[in-house]
Amino acid sequence: MQTLSELGEAVAARRKMLDLKQAVVAAKAGVTAESLSRFERGRSAEFGSRKLLAILAVLGMEMQFREMGSSGSLDELRKERGGA
Repeated sequence: MQTLSELGEAVAARRKMLDLKQAVVAAKAGVTAESLSRFERGRSAEFGSRKLLAILAVLGMEMQFREMGSSGSLDELRKERGGA
């Protein structure tokens, strides 16, 4: 994921997979349902880290950071470096 909009889409997909309503997730995370809705739809220009981490925790998700351009698998790394 590279954009806030993509992160919102991932949150929405996870919430739906867990069959949870926006209002339930929002209440547990301490944010408004409208705020969560805007975030999931990519309509939130800014979304604070506290809100984001709270929502991820409710959904059993976590963020992982990696160096830009680095891949998750050996095959992807080979492709990036032009190898077979």
